Order: sequence, then C-alpha cells, then structure tokens
Amino acid sequence: MKNKKIEDTIVKKVVNKYQERSAVGIKKYGTTLDRNDLKLKEWIIHLQEELMDATLYLEKILESNK
Repeated sequence: MKNKKIEDTIVKKVVNKYQERSAVGIKKYGTTLDRNDLKLKEWIIHLQEELMDATLYLEKILESNK
C-alpha cells in the first residue's frame, strides 16, 4: 500500500503568511532575522514590544465585541 502524502492546508497558509511577513520585513528594514548586530537584551525588548502590541489588539477586539 502506498503512503499517501497528507497536506495540511492550514499549515501551508501560515507558512505562506510567514514568508510574506519576512518579505515585508526585508523590504522595510533591509535585513533578516539572521542579523547579528543586536544583543540578547535588544531581542528581548523587541519581543516585549510585539507582545505589548498583541495585548492591545486583544483589548480592542474585546471592547468592540461588547
């Protein structure tokens, strides 16, 4: 019996979104996450800022669904 390859369309959509997001970042910042010019603390600050943005988006969604 042949092994049928199962494709997960949701995973493919997410991977495509990551690739699109990467292209936007490269265009905007002229670099990738392979960069070596940031220290660990700077990466942590970037992550913290992104997570803060995410909580703001969540709050907006919660407020708009009252």
